[in-house]
Amino acid sequence: MFIRELDTGTPIRVSEKTVTLTIDGVSVAVPEGTSVMAAAMQMGTKIPKLCATDMVEPFGSCRMCLVEIDGRKGTPASCTTPAENGMVVHTQSERIQKLRKGVMELYISDHPLDCLTCSANGDCELQDMAGAVGLRDVRYGYDNAKHKQGPKDESNPYFTFDSSKCIVCSLCVRACEEVQGTFALTIEGRGFGSKVSPGGLDFLSSECVSCGACVQACPTATLNEKSVIEMGTPAKVTVTTCAYCGVGCSFRAETIADKVVRMVPDKAGKANEGHSCVKGRFAFGYATHKDRMTKPMIRAKITDPWREVSWDEAINYAASEFKRIQAKYGRDAIGGITSSRCTNEETFLVQKLIRAGFGNNNVDTCARVCHSPTGYGLSQTFGTSAGTQDFKSVDKADVMLVIGANPTDGHPVFASRMKKRLREGAKLIVADPRRIDLVKSPHVEASYHLPLKPGTNVALVNALAHVIVTEGLVQEDYVRERCDLAAFESWARFVAQDINAPEAMETYTGVPAADVRAAARLYATGGNAAIFYGLGVTEHSQGSTMVMGLANLAMATGNIGHDGVGVNPLRGQNNVQGSCDMGSFPHEFSGYRHVSDDATRDMFEALWGVKLSAEPGLRIPNMIDEAMAGRFLGLYVQGEDIAQSDPNTKHITGGLAAMECVVVQDLFLNETAKYAHVFLPGSSFLEKDGTFTNAERRISRVRKVIEPLADYADWEVTLKLAEAWGYPMHYAHPSEIMDEIAALTPTFKGVSFAKIDEMGSVQWPCNDAAPQGTPIMHVDHFVRGKGKFMITEFVATDEKVGPRFPLLLTTGRILSQYNVGAQTRRTSNNVWHNEDVLEIHPFDAEQRGINDGDLVALISRQGDISLRAQISERMQPGVVYTTFHHARTGANVITTDYSDWATNCPEYKVTAVEVRRTNHLSGWQEEDRETEVTRRRILAAE
Repeated sequence: MFIRELDTGTPIRVSEKTVTLTIDGVSVAVPEGTSVMAAAMQMGTKIPKLCATDMVEPFGSCRMCLVEIDGRKGTPASCTTPAENGMVVHTQSERIQKLRKGVMELYISDHPLDCLTCSANGDCELQDMAGAVGLRDVRYGYDNAKHKQGPKDESNPYFTFDSSKCIVCSLCVRACEEVQGTFALTIEGRGFGSKVSPGGLDFLSSECVSCGACVQACPTATLNEKSVIEMGTPAKVTVTTCAYCGVGCSFRAETIADKVVRMVPDKAGKANEGHSCVKGRFAFGYATHKDRMTKPMIRAKITDPWREVSWDEAINYAASEFKRIQAKYGRDAIGGITSSRCTNEETFLVQKLIRAGFGNNNVDTCARVCHSPTGYGLSQTFGTSAGTQDFKSVDKADVMLVIGANPTDGHPVFASRMKKRLREGAKLIVADPRRIDLVKSPHVEASYHLPLKPGTNVALVNALAHVIVTEGLVQEDYVRERCDLAAFESWARFVAQDINAPEAMETYTGVPAADVRAAARLYATGGNAAIFYGLGVTEHSQGSTMVMGLANLAMATGNIGHDGVGVNPLRGQNNVQGSCDMGSFPHEFSGYRHVSDDATRDMFEALWGVKLSAEPGLRIPNMIDEAMAGRFLGLYVQGEDIAQSDPNTKHITGGLAAMECVVVQDLFLNETAKYAHVFLPGSSFLEKDGTFTNAERRISRVRKVIEPLADYADWEVTLKLAEAWGYPMHYAHPSEIMDEIAALTPTFKGVSFAKIDEMGSVQWPCNDAAPQGTPIMHVDHFVRGKGKFMITEFVATDEKVGPRFPLLLTTGRILSQYNVGAQTRRTSNNVWHNEDVLEIHPFDAEQRGINDGDLVALISRQGDISLRAQISERMQPGVVYTTFHHARTGANVITTDYSDWATNCPEYKVTAVEVRRTNHLSGWQEEDRETEVTRRRILAAE
């Protein structure tokens, strides 16, 4: 029997004050502001309802939740009536029962009576409420005519809209407005002609972003998942964590037998609180896509066809090849790459195998190519390598500075929370070369948009700091108490120089000085100010400098250490934070402790039983360079696709082709697998147990929903490889791996699966000092003691525009696709974005004779690709933009080798390019297409 998630009817209120009332003869105390309905629910009394849910504000339209209150006339709606001291409420009486039954008769008289064949049978609130009020007959007859003239809207790939079953409760409209903030739905018409409409269009053509909030809110089968219509109502629920972005949404995976029917956002999930986006809600089909590889394969050369083998043969072959390479070329000739999409436990095992088994520190992760400047910059200034706040902190922000991030596309669930706060009156500053949706969207508009030129982040942050210092906006008491005064004074003298004034920096940034000054004043004086940033900050040659610059701003204005403030990196992948925490960098063990630290190394050596190297290992670019030089020839890649995701694709693939044994462990034959000698099938998040750590340092459980399609979860595959290597690791369950992580990592000391199961999730640090975790960092003092201001001199990137390459390319993501697209491209999300396009300003397009939709060549000093142009006012003249979700586009063919000075994080966001009309694919794309055709032909033959 399917168990629906508990719904309190109206939002749960939080207040220090309580009121006491009597409901049906029972006294109950609730927070001030709680509705009578929620108060009744608290004591176990369910009042019938159709238009109320705890996800939206009460509306009172259905008239089902009527109650009687002593001393008051009439029968008020319990959802909109606040509880008061001394109130005496009656939820059941003959009068109320008659009224409710009468209302239900009206609903049913205008509703199809096909309950037995309806897709919501057993999961329909209308059906439940009809039973609750004792409805057995309808006196008014049945008239279904008013809705039947409209056909069922099946345009959306994931859900249908059947207006004949709509009771016009407005729940879907309100969920779209209040939860998602898109305002795509409305009620058209009046009286009996009223109906829900996506702006007069079908759902696919409308502004609907397919977050699923309307589907979840609908009390009937009006809005229902196509998977439920096809497969039936789910029978089992498993709570797990989404494997897409760094928000880390909690989901109820609902199944029938071994098939996932739907993913419903979990209201108890502390990261998402019952909301979702199109990816987490609907795009889970990749896990069982026909392209999934479920058999191990090997080949002697990358030009040979693949040969399916047993697990033992594949594992033994990989281990023997690594041993051969190490014996011939030396201990440092092999290494590995961990995944930001795998669990903490799996990532920890891979780096352990490399350090303790391979005997070197040649381990890296994709997290370094996106957010390593965050780790470096925040550790230098604050003392820890992570964001400062939990997500709900934004509810108390008065000012938000969003820089180098596009939350509505990259982190949509958190963006909805941001937009809600903005609708409540918070102010917004957006710093981005592109006019992202947050600059202006329904009921949200930025106070200032600072459209800086790519590569000038540090110039902008120094100009903001200049205004704060020279206009006396520094919170001096905070700085004196919490920060290193000598460092502050040095920084203040630096930013106060005329070279850092907005007027001087305008030459570099292109942002009007007056706007910079106004934005700085708003940030410094507007109340609680929170900074949110993404890869547009970190993926620059001065990424680490910029992160330190943002930290400087927060410290100077006292915006660290309490609700509504902070420096908050929006992590791109589900476990970017976790892969960093687990020791995936070549110079750090778990918990960000350097491999050269004797005490730390002694601790690991004692538990692992081997001597560990004190020398930092190779990063991915170093591995590739060493491969080209013939010195690094064996690589174990778990869950990453460096051939598509890393910059300068030709250099990456050249290094991979030079290696003698590349082992790829993944769900699909990705771009990197083209250069692999061993392929080990991976497991999706639905097929394993473990944990992910999101952008707010929240550690959440991943629970196995279905059995692994390839027989083993990723952590079990790594154990097999370790045993074949000769360094067996013994764990019966991922919980035992987490126990080891906790024993070795001070910030995880109090973390266990049992604690996470008990609390729902926990935010590190979780240890003796913070046994329940740490939602907000640096409350009384910084982790490093005193906050340290860092000098942030602006140094222009070496990537310059000129006559041959007069435009600047910057890259990003789009809502419907994710990272390199391996997952989302294998779902119906392609209906919204089936190819990468080049956004170009009308002025630049006109100069080049480019029309919307034209195929254009995008040319840089590194190479060229072809893609279609999209003329867009979002862009500023001189800047073009594309995404990197489709392998056939090869966006990273043209990106450069320039990287952050401290971490080698690639400078994806600044590439000098030219754009020309063309009528053919680039040479690289033609070659890649031929390779892909050949590969598929071989696979089909096999």
